[in-house]
Amino acid sequence: MPPPEGAPAPELATIAAFYRRVQWTALALGVLWLLWLLAPVLTPFAVSALLGWLGDPLVDRLERRMSRNTAVVLVFTAMSLLLLLALVLLVPLLQQQVVTLVHALPGYRDWFLHTALPWLERTTGVQILSWLDPQRLFGLLRAHWESAGGIAATVLGYVSRSSFALLGGLANIVLVPVLTFFFLRDWDLLVARVGLLVPRDHVDTVGKLARESSDVLGGFLRGQLLVMLILGVLYGVGLWLVGLELGILIGVVGGLLTFVPYLGPASIIVLGGIAALVQYGDWPHLAGVGAVFAVGQVIESYVLTPKLVGDRIGLHPMAVIFAVMAGGTLFGFLGMLLALPVAAVVNVLLRHAHERYLGSRLYVGERGAPEPARIVLPAAHAGEPPQEPPGPA
Repeated sequence: MPPPEGAPAPELATIAAFYRRVQWTALALGVLWLLWLLAPVLTPFAVSALLGWLGDPLVDRLERRMSRNTAVVLVFTAMSLLLLLALVLLVPLLQQQVVTLVHALPGYRDWFLHTALPWLERTTGVQILSWLDPQRLFGLLRAHWESAGGIAATVLGYVSRSSFALLGGLANIVLVPVLTFFFLRDWDLLVARVGLLVPRDHVDTVGKLARESSDVLGGFLRGQLLVMLILGVLYGVGLWLVGLELGILIGVVGGLLTFVPYLGPASIIVLGGIAALVQYGDWPHLAGVGAVFAVGQVIESYVLTPKLVGDRIGLHPMAVIFAVMAGGTLFGFLGMLLALPVAAVVNVLLRHAHERYLGSRLYVGERGAPEPARIVLPAAHAGEPPQEPPGPA
């Protein structure tokens, strides 16, 4: 509805600004909705873009001595050989561990039913075994399958969905190296074209934020990948030396989960402890698992993380956990893959917004900048010096 003819100019400007915000909000919501719909299709593109972005600095360095295409071929070949070497070394080892796990599953089942659950019942007083009665479980399973349209329909639907998912996964695996090569070759061109779309009045600010985000994220991802690799080897070898049959598999899982705070170490202590109790059932091997966990934590906290990762991403562990869980809930695997990169960029933008706010008229007021705010500590910390208020997470 157009404003009345006698409306003052400030009111027109306010209405125009409101409409612009509505348009940008609608555009952002539309983009998120489109990402949610296309999440399975975008996954190989996201993986390839991350690989291309990680390899672009090396390509730029080699480009000073040779052509861009030659540098891309060299970097792409090196990345492919490293991946192939990892597959050659890990796949047979993990295959053997999975076979061992399959053979050991009856032992884990018996330990769970005859040792862990009776102990839990004695400790808590809750009758758990009655709920695990085979006849009761079969009756519940049959009722749910019948309500879903029968066993045959359920099984056929699962098989068909699994087949399509398997074909889609194979297609994505084939696409990743092809897309990675093109991202490596055209990365600078893509960045330049995106830069041309930035309004000229804001190009300096956007460029500064983009460089800061790239530096923060690049340092974090490269360092975190090294930490995951080193901890996976350390945990796997340590649990293997303790004598666990599944030690290498548990170590690899713990190393891969290290990017989520506390989840990697927790998986080592929980899975390693269960494996030690099932395989040996004594305290010395359980203490050995604890020793491997303690050594890994000391090396990670005092050597690997400070040297390789540091505080580049600047996110609180709770923020990292929330980002990964929220990304997985909203966009599946694509969301989990992009959770930390998006969170790092958002953190850079929040720091910039915080700096702008501290220099704004809203914060400073009419009488000039006040003294920096101080945090008043409780009486238990009265002897400690006052602390500056922290920045954004």
